[in-house]
Amino acid sequence: MTTSPTRLAPTVGMDPALTTAIKKAAKHLMPMLIILYFVAFLDRTNVGFAEAALKVDRGVSDGAFALGAGIFFIGYAIFEIPSNLLLKKFGAKFWLARIAVTWGLVAAAFAFVTDETMFIVLRFLLGVTEAGLFPGVIMYLAAWFPNKVRVEMFALFYLAQPFSQMLGAPLSGGLIALGDATAWQGWQVMFFVEGMLAVVAGIAALYFLTNSPQQATFLDDSQKNALQNAMAAEDAIRSQDGPRGIWAAMANWKVWYFTVIYFCLQIAVYGTTFYLPQQVASLLGKKVGWEVGVVSAIPWLVGLFACYFLGRAANTVLRRRTWGTMCYVLTGVFILGSAWAGANGQPILGIACITFAVASFLTVGPITWAYPTAFLTGSAAAAGIGLINSLGNLGGFVAPIMRTGINGAVPTASGTWGVVSLGVFAFLAAAMFFATKYFKGAKSDELLAKEDAPVGH
Repeated sequence: MTTSPTRLAPTVGMDPALTTAIKKAAKHLMPMLIILYFVAFLDRTNVGFAEAALKVDRGVSDGAFALGAGIFFIGYAIFEIPSNLLLKKFGAKFWLARIAVTWGLVAAAFAFVTDETMFIVLRFLLGVTEAGLFPGVIMYLAAWFPNKVRVEMFALFYLAQPFSQMLGAPLSGGLIALGDATAWQGWQVMFFVEGMLAVVAGIAALYFLTNSPQQATFLDDSQKNALQNAMAAEDAIRSQDGPRGIWAAMANWKVWYFTVIYFCLQIAVYGTTFYLPQQVASLLGKKVGWEVGVVSAIPWLVGLFACYFLGRAANTVLRRRTWGTMCYVLTGVFILGSAWAGANGQPILGIACITFAVASFLTVGPITWAYPTAFLTGSAAAAGIGLINSLGNLGGFVAPIMRTGINGAVPTASGTWGVVSLGVFAFLAAAMFFATKYFKGAKSDELLAKEDAPVGH
């Protein structure tokens, strides 16, 4: 990590006790949350390393593999909201630990896959058991950190994605290589070890996470009071402006509005990342291997810095709306640029465009989540955040089908039009995100707007 946790939350004109409380909370909570998301992404995506081996060793066909890869998102979507509601009931510490342990056990069970049916069932169960982790953490952070610094915390949490993409490949490859020294196949070693990492992380979460500021032993009384008062003041505004209760949240037009934005974003994200190694290989004119893997890590490295530093600086509503809209637009522009570069044999331009597209969509994710968490609280937050994330993540199911279908209908050597379709959704998200400036009479908007006041006002 490029910065010390004690420096995560800068002084922003707050009560010194509140500033200290935020710094301590970030130091004690964020490393564990990042580890959980890192391992989740690892167990979600490592199946790509086993595709060829599963075909040879277990007879998993291309069609069954594609179905298994996508069905994860169906199980994930179905159980997101119930999982979030149970987190509200049992507390974040226990429930996030439970999620990690159960998905880890399912992930480890892939080592014992015997046929296509078992593979597909386990992929569905992986989605079911992992459901609730991401929205649960978003809701958890919204209960711990004032809106002024919340995007920074969301951005720190998001860093697990590029870290997982950069470090996951050599880790998975190394574990597969270990298979030569065991009685297992390499892919079995990978699945089992990486699944058990999640189990260990889940057990650790029971010790390192704290449900609420009131229970935090690392805060003194003045810091607890300052943080509780700040969060209570924001909750009062959310309860005035936002929906009350589960069904009200699920019927709220703003919740659905941000669900559409997030769906468009996820189409761009997964439509790009699922095919990133293949697109880089095509641009370089090489097979997927070590060289392609190294080049494919560049976008995530650049994205890591962009996500952190812009998230850290996005501490006013004006900056969030401006930078958020800009990042959505740039995502679309650079996706279209990568399509043009691929069609015209420009590998350096193509890799540069992919790099900045990844950096843009990584940066805009945390900024986007600042808006629904500004008007959702209580059980409405559990339902609303769960709905946005569950239906939004179906973009990960739609993207590869859409991209493949368009490429089949309008075939080109570089798959240009399938890539172009991803950019269209990014532009739609940009227009919708910019239009939030026209929301009228919202108390949550007033709360965000107060952050534009100079420090000390």
